[in-house]
Amino acid sequence: MGVRGLEETKLKKVEERLSNVKFVDLWFVDLFGSLRHVTVTKPPFLEGLREGFLTKLDGSSIKGFSEIEESDLNLAPDVSSMILDGNIAYVFCYVLKPNGEFHTSDSRYLAELAEEKLREQGLTSYWGPEPEFFVFNEVKIDVKEPWFQHVEIKSEEAPWCGGLLLPKQAYYRVPPSDRLMEYRNKLVESLEQWGITVDCHHHEVATAGQIEVNMRCNTLRKMCDSIMILKYLAKSLAVKMGLFATFMPKPIYGDNGSGMHTHQSLFRGDENLFHDPDDDYAMLSQLARYYIGGLLEHSRALAAIVAPTVNSYKRLVPGYEAPVYLVWSRANRSAAVRIPAYNVKNPMIKRIEFRPPDPSCNPYMAFIAMLAAGLDGINKKIDPGDPVDENIYHMPPSKRRSIRSLPASLIEALEELESDNDFLHPFIPREVLEKYIEHKLKEAREVNLRPSPIEYLLYLDV
Repeated sequence: MGVRGLEETKLKKVEERLSNVKFVDLWFVDLFGSLRHVTVTKPPFLEGLREGFLTKLDGSSIKGFSEIEESDLNLAPDVSSMILDGNIAYVFCYVLKPNGEFHTSDSRYLAELAEEKLREQGLTSYWGPEPEFFVFNEVKIDVKEPWFQHVEIKSEEAPWCGGLLLPKQAYYRVPPSDRLMEYRNKLVESLEQWGITVDCHHHEVATAGQIEVNMRCNTLRKMCDSIMILKYLAKSLAVKMGLFATFMPKPIYGDNGSGMHTHQSLFRGDENLFHDPDDDYAMLSQLARYYIGGLLEHSRALAAIVAPTVNSYKRLVPGYEAPVYLVWSRANRSAAVRIPAYNVKNPMIKRIEFRPPDPSCNPYMAFIAMLAAGLDGINKKIDPGDPVDENIYHMPPSKRRSIRSLPASLIEALEELESDNDFLHPFIPREVLEKYIEHKLKEAREVNLRPSPIEYLLYLDV
């Protein structure tokens, strides 16, 4: 991939499309999945398209990009991603070094490279994440001292705020128990105006304002773009409605956390390579089994990328429908890999579901990493073992101990990634992984240095 200015005919078409636009919002994503932006007016944007890039960027002020001595970066707009909303155009950008090279910490660029490598093999991957998140009435954070934070969360649906439901009883509830239907409808309308197809939305299991919005499956980079847009619109709409949306994996103790179960499949042309009509267990091909084998083999390292926060490991505990054990199964939600059993005879929808990811991840990095693990399983013919069809949480402890599990903390996951990352190198450069691990270890240690409120209840009187 190279960056060069648009031809005059294409530039003319863009200019016509922007006839009613005053501002252009340039979007890019940092290494850890945060959406960043800078806004320009239309004339410099069009001039930048002639050159192929525009605007100076201080990479040293954004985690994961550059040190202060090499901080000057540029943005190259991906015109194909442009979305018009009123007098503003939104466009995803690539991050460039001053010499015009793509920056290796630009995860969106890495996602495009991963898809190019797939296309060279005649393959296309399809992705269908299920992002869950919470919508609260209000969140207040009172930092009284550097070492202590008081957080107050208000939700009309929470049992301690006048709601009518017990914890874990809100799944698919109808109004008036479900008080967020209007919010979800408006969010879906916004997504559709931005070109994103939504299959369904509903209240999730957690009582205090947890919801899920399922977007129509798409190719890797396009689906990652859709996740970033969903987060942006969900948070923006919440503010407009006097609410607060958060994709934090586990904001509420004692209730379900938010995951992002990720459905994935491989196609060659119109052929779904994961489907085998002669398989009597799940109509699943041997290639799909090897893909699962790769996911399970590398799951402990993948955790550092797909569940990348200290808070993620408060979700990944038994008892809250979160996957802890590294096995696969058909329709079993206690397994890390599930084979959905909906409409099993339709070859086009045969897929596998990897359940450890949560919505705090950088979707570009997470999807690349899952793809790399699955392809490693195919290339090495990694056997996933026999499926486990019983509820693993209810197994006798002696039997459960023989099953590998996910790391119990972010630091443990990062240590696994340090020792198991060769499978990622065809897609994510080694120096990017080193930078990612360094920043995440610092983050985890910063959290671990600070006492939490529960520690005062447990230990203040010792």
